[in-house]
This record gives sequence, C-alpha cells and structure tokens, in this order.
Amino acid sequence: MRALLVLAVLAGLAAIPVAAQGRTPLPETMDIGDEPGRVSTPETVIKEGPYARQMVFFRSNDPPKTVVISTSDRFLYVVMGNNRALRYGIGVGREGFQWAGLQKVTRKAEWPDWTPPPEMIQRQPYLPRFMAGGPGNPMGARALYLGSTVYRIHGTNQPETIGQAISSGCFRLANGDVIDLFERVSVGAKVVIRHGPQV
Repeated sequence: MRALLVLAVLAGLAAIPVAAQGRTPLPETMDIGDEPGRVSTPETVIKEGPYARQMVFFRSNDPPKTVVISTSDRFLYVVMGNNRALRYGIGVGREGFQWAGLQKVTRKAEWPDWTPPPEMIQRQPYLPRFMAGGPGNPMGARALYLGSTVYRIHGTNQPETIGQAISSGCFRLANGDVIDLFERVSVGAKVVIRHGPQV
C-alpha cells in the first residue's frame, strides 16, 4: 500500500510544470509564431471583421495596380482607380522589424520554397535552413518578392496571425487572399510601404 502511495505522489510531481518544481523552464522554440510544417489550406480567407478582403474608398495619386501597405493599420491596398482600392488584412513585422520604403515586385512564385536569411538563422537557430514549397511551408501559397530585399508579400499557414505584428519584416496574407492578390499584381508593380498613420 505504501509503495502505491509513493508512486501516486511521484506521478503527481511529474504532472507539475517544470517551473513549479523549482527548475528553469526550457526556452520557447517558436517565439515569433513561425510554425514550419503546420498546414493551412489554399482556400483559407479572412471572411469577417475588419481584415476581410473588401473594396474601400482610397484616395491615391498612384496608378491602378499599385500596392500600398500600411503597417500601422495592418492593411494592404491594391489601387483600382476612381478613389477605390481593394483592401486585404495582413500580418506585419513585429516591433523592431517594421520598415517603410518604395519597392517593386521583382518576382512572383507559387508555393515558394523558404530559405531563411542568415540574420534570421542567427536569431532563431532552430529554424530549418531550407524548406520546399507546399502547404506546410510558412511562406504559404504564393509570394511576391520585393526588389532586392529579403522581404516578401506572402501567404501563411497561420491565418489567425492576420492583423498582428509578428513577422521578421515580411507581409503575410491568408492563403486564399494572397492567391487573389497574386492574380491582380504583375511583376514590375510599384509597392509603397508606409509605417505610421497617413496624413
């Protein structure tokens, strides 16, 4: 009977979190929400709320098919002309990884491969050095490459992160939305990235 009681106590201790047992917990391995291997279907779209794809009033002097990204508002706009734009909800760079500038779409890819740049590997050494394109790839269903930078507009296998500041500087859309964007925007299109409210 005493042996059973000792076993029960030991089993109870095993169920207590490591930190509660007085030991240092293991470090988080995916601290910015990247989940290589997680699968999100290509038809996933944001259907409700402010981040759902929709036509909006948008005053701009840029020509149609220009992409305008507002990192502070978490929106990407495709200028349609006549003071209209198609607006998509996006995920943006976390604090310290947000940026602004003028770029062009230099390349487009379906189900792109992912090769994290050296600076990302240095910060997060647990990441894979290469991951082939597919539903489990964090780059999602499509990618639009921005100039000669390491940044892209791409899909995501984590649609719940749309509207958040979580990436390392790229702009992510739900897979269904990035597929729609991919069909509308051509290589050579102007991309305006704004950080901070528009005045």
